[in-house]
Amino acid sequence: MSGTLPSHASVVVIGGGIMGCSTLYHLAKMGVSDVILLERNALTSGTTWHSAAQVRALRHSRNLTRMIQYSVELYSQLEQETGQSVGWIQKGSLSIATSPDRLTHIRRQEALAQAYGINARSISTEEAKERWPLMNAEDVLGAVWSPEDGRVSPSDVCAALVKAARRLGAKLFERSGVTGILTDNGRVRGVETSQGTIMCDAVALCAGLWSREVGAMAGAKVPALACEHFYLLTKPVEGIVGNTPTLSDHDNRLYIRDDSGGLLVGCFEPMGKAIAPGILNESFEFSLLPEDWDHFEPMMMNALHRLPALEKAEVKMLLNGPESFTPDGTFMLGETAETRGLFLGCGMNSVGIASGGGAGMNLAHCIVHGHTAYDLTEADAKRFGPVFNNLEHLMDRAPEILGTHYDIAYPGKQLKTARNLRALPLDKEYREAKAHMGQFYGWERPLYFDKTAEPVLRFDRPDWFENVRAEVMAAHEQAAIFDASPFGKIEVEGPDAESFLLHVCAGHMARPPGSVIYTAMLNERGTFESDLTAHRIAQDHYRLFVGTTAIKRDLAWLRRHSQGYNNVTLTDSTESYAVLGLMGPEAARIVSECGAAAELNKVGYFKHGTAHLAGKHVRAARMSYVGEPGWELTCRADDVPAIYAALVEAGAKPAGVFAQTSMRIEKGFCAMGHELNGDVTPIAAGLDFAIRKGGGFIGANALAEARARGEVSHMISLTLDDDAAVLLGHEPIYLDARIVGQTSSCTFGYRIGKPVGLGHSREPLKDGVRVKIDIARQMLEATVTIGPLFDPEGLRVKGRG
Repeated sequence: MSGTLPSHASVVVIGGGIMGCSTLYHLAKMGVSDVILLERNALTSGTTWHSAAQVRALRHSRNLTRMIQYSVELYSQLEQETGQSVGWIQKGSLSIATSPDRLTHIRRQEALAQAYGINARSISTEEAKERWPLMNAEDVLGAVWSPEDGRVSPSDVCAALVKAARRLGAKLFERSGVTGILTDNGRVRGVETSQGTIMCDAVALCAGLWSREVGAMAGAKVPALACEHFYLLTKPVEGIVGNTPTLSDHDNRLYIRDDSGGLLVGCFEPMGKAIAPGILNESFEFSLLPEDWDHFEPMMMNALHRLPALEKAEVKMLLNGPESFTPDGTFMLGETAETRGLFLGCGMNSVGIASGGGAGMNLAHCIVHGHTAYDLTEADAKRFGPVFNNLEHLMDRAPEILGTHYDIAYPGKQLKTARNLRALPLDKEYREAKAHMGQFYGWERPLYFDKTAEPVLRFDRPDWFENVRAEVMAAHEQAAIFDASPFGKIEVEGPDAESFLLHVCAGHMARPPGSVIYTAMLNERGTFESDLTAHRIAQDHYRLFVGTTAIKRDLAWLRRHSQGYNNVTLTDSTESYAVLGLMGPEAARIVSECGAAAELNKVGYFKHGTAHLAGKHVRAARMSYVGEPGWELTCRADDVPAIYAALVEAGAKPAGVFAQTSMRIEKGFCAMGHELNGDVTPIAAGLDFAIRKGGGFIGANALAEARARGEVSHMISLTLDDDAAVLLGHEPIYLDARIVGQTSSCTFGYRIGKPVGLGHSREPLKDGVRVKIDIARQMLEATVTIGPLFDPEGLRVKGRG
């Protein structure tokens, strides 16, 4: 479509690929009649047009799966709605396993499918061979068949979406490149283009390969980078008749299907090839990159093994088309932290067609209603630390992310590239103690200590099992040090500090100075935006402690709700302070030997006070995240080495994230991203006791309505009978042969002596009821406990992300 740009639109969508077209369609469906889409070249001319366009519904979480299920429903009915064929072919998908661990992996996926309402079942090698006769099945151990998966024609889907959107008043402008984004006081005001300037209230950035550069026009950090992506196309092959299921041979890093009577063989090789910015310029339209047979050769050998017919097939081309990848392999969706009104729908990690229908709906919902249709925190645009937008880091990380696309989901897996970006103040000490490190928001944190060799990842009892046991028992029988320094710290100061926090927090924020307060930050729906603890340091000063990965998101939430509170300031002090949790029955003796007994023994439970420990000033909070007595000690980052040395000298042992997680789960504490998210209320999470009943905070009305409806806690604790079982989370929970819930956080409980977990139940379950947990299609017996599994003090303490 051509013509003159309007002077104003409610929303401008940038980019004419699947995400842009889907967002345009859904905005128009939601009543935004003056939305426009700007495309620099022609629709689908970047990545979308060459997509292999597979639509496989199952993902690792309920809501990502739900999102793609929406895509399936949308694509299957678009032709009826618009009269435009979308090439929807629903021939299913076949996932094969050629190694025992891959077989466990796909059977775990099959178990997930049951929980998410997806038709998937294990089949024999013989049946797999029947469904894919050209496949060499000699090394196939088993397979999972998903009959409802399919594929589409990507360009036709986009044409149908745009056709429907235009009927509802939306407009499309091709050959209209964006040259700038106008902002004022941190908010989007308009878009400059090659065809003129258009003022707007919001921008949906769906620019695919170029999203990082376009986001920078508005001052936003968009860490996404293009990599080369290959698939082979052959001329017609004997034995290919009609359409076939998609064959997923992920042990060999391959996906395979028919294409025009021939074969399409795609791959996600172990390490991809990054594309530096600038190579894909404005002239890159319906273009491809050069063939690279040397790079593809190992994958070709894998393909020849799986499909002997390839040896005689005539090659049509080796397609090399760019795809964009993020630092963690999940797309970015939602409003940016840096710029109000700038919404991201990009970094699709080679699943743009599968995700596009549901992701576009959720992005439109976010723009219109202020939040996604359901919790998609794992894809939140604000989840990346600024360090990940560094080009050098992206060039290292993006190729690895491409290579992990078909990895087995082992517990404890860590990425190898773009590491050591942020060091804890005690990094040197931890490495000297042989810490095995893991990356969180760029920080390197110790997962466990006394590592003797690189762990071999597995689904059974992990290599670090006894290391973690030693750390847990140190905290249980003596004293251990847990480093919470990477947790976000936000100073809230000024005469309006209390009234502001009473508005944005649901907890008892008016408690006097010296108090430690656990609180939720809720949205208008009464569900979690964050959970945190606060130290009230003075009448006009609070220090908030938020989750390691939540700092950018939580600070943006606080700033955006501080309007009208003129006498309050918000400061990110995360890197100024270190925090050590000293936990265990010998904690009191240790602080006494370090010179702080008189001061710290006066600090009551959920109170804080100041002291000098090893000659250094600390603020000690009497609280515990692991169910053992102790203090969380906050000090200046420069002072923590001396404090740590004194604690270790007095007998405390360092403990890592794995030990802390084990103890948290035994104690029944909830965590953001596991038990708590944007779909869960404090009532459902069993945390209503921490909510003040007088109201006056964001979400109070929604909580009152939930109580009136009779909502109750859905949280349960679980203990498995089988000592050797390894739970990962998300496993279905069965009662009387029906699914009644799913696990959330899982671990081995060293103080319990059994595998344990937390979970959500769909219906009330009684304490002591026997259930079964589906682990890779093996049903293992477990007992339900209402409340914590380990609670020596009988204390109800905080959850924390």
